[in-house]
Amino acid sequence: MKKILGPLLIVISHSGTGQTLSDSSVKWSYHFQLTAISQGHFAFNATYSGTNSLETTAEANALSVTSTLFIGRRLWKNAAIYGNAEIAGGTGLSETRGVAGFPNGETYRIGNPRPSVYIARLYFIQYFPLKNTGYEKIKDAANQLEELIPTSRITLTAGKFSISDFFDNNSYSHDPRSQFMNWSLMSNGAWDYPANTKGYTSGIILELAKPTWAIRVSCVAEPKKANGLAMDYNYIKAHGLTLEAEKKWKGNKPGVIRFLVFRNSNQAPSYSTTLQEVKNGDSSDVPVYGGEKESGKYGGIKFGFGINGEQQISRNTGFFLKAGWNDGKTATWAFTEIDRTISAGLNVKTNLLHLKEENLGIAAVINGISKEHREFLNAGLYGFIIGDGKLNYGVESIEEIFYKFRVFRSLYASVDYQFISNPAYNKDRGPVHVYAFRVHVQF
Repeated sequence: MKKILGPLLIVISHSGTGQTLSDSSVKWSYHFQLTAISQGHFAFNATYSGTNSLETTAEANALSVTSTLFIGRRLWKNAAIYGNAEIAGGTGLSETRGVAGFPNGETYRIGNPRPSVYIARLYFIQYFPLKNTGYEKIKDAANQLEELIPTSRITLTAGKFSISDFFDNNSYSHDPRSQFMNWSLMSNGAWDYPANTKGYTSGIILELAKPTWAIRVSCVAEPKKANGLAMDYNYIKAHGLTLEAEKKWKGNKPGVIRFLVFRNSNQAPSYSTTLQEVKNGDSSDVPVYGGEKESGKYGGIKFGFGINGEQQISRNTGFFLKAGWNDGKTATWAFTEIDRTISAGLNVKTNLLHLKEENLGIAAVINGISKEHREFLNAGLYGFIIGDGKLNYGVESIEEIFYKFRVFRSLYASVDYQFISNPAYNKDRGPVHVYAFRVHVQF
């Protein structure tokens, strides 16, 4: 894949409503963002390389670009529709291959370096107030009208969206445009969440919310191919089911804990079955794992769970902890090749350089894969993210630190560094030092 060179990450945001809030007077919401990430890594040692290996020679200026126009329109009381037009282009390091916890969260859905325009989201949302509910004022934001919403409610969301917009949220580790960049820090790596190549799916979400707790459930479409762009709308045979329970506590030091379970059904083949077929001389299913063709066989099931907690420690410091597990018996189908993960980190508002709005993030994550997945890779086979030709297994550990500050008025700048041990779970490769640059403009 051809590389696009560039020195910086740029994020531009714009918002406006143009009206004063009353119960339903604000009719429109407009936002815009542009993100470009420049990333590189130094040369490192490796005993061998394979189909999906990270390049051992130094890479620099791997540039990705995404830009989104967010539009929201109130339909009637407690109902709205949101639509996003998006353009994306560029590529990640080594064509976004070679590390399960890939270091740039803005590149994992970009398959072609040439920019393309598409509809990212188009969905309807309706709040149903429950008896004796209070109301909470919500500020205008991307895909959020400024409005009063019932604190006790049932919410219906239907259409095209990113399921990670609604599940597995975290105040300190969720947005690669302003927080940690690594895939396995922005989302739970063991949750193979349903999405197309660019990160979107279609379906329905129901949520029961009270002031201090919420339960949400979704049924959405799975891709036809591993990491594929086209979605499979045979919902009977192919679908992703997700359930999340959330508990909040308030006071001087608020916090949240979330527990997520999922079950995906799609065309993903079994690692052990495919490996046995290869030993018998039949390699016809191997390209399915790399997203090169459909399997044509339904019945692939992957299930798992995730825990996600955050706690404010002081006015300027927050802590998060995440863990996840899936059964690891069938091919990774949408997100990345992680079957077990645990991560923790801190986000600190500091004044180290005596600048404005300085923010320091420090985190560590450990990723692993199942026995079946290890044997598959060690046989020289590959998925759509990793595959070095053989495998000397070790957990993939990643440490990340970023520093962000406001240069003036609406301009923010940040730098990011990641240290990756055993990339793609391989002790025979690495470690890898990855660096990135980021600028954020907001007005």
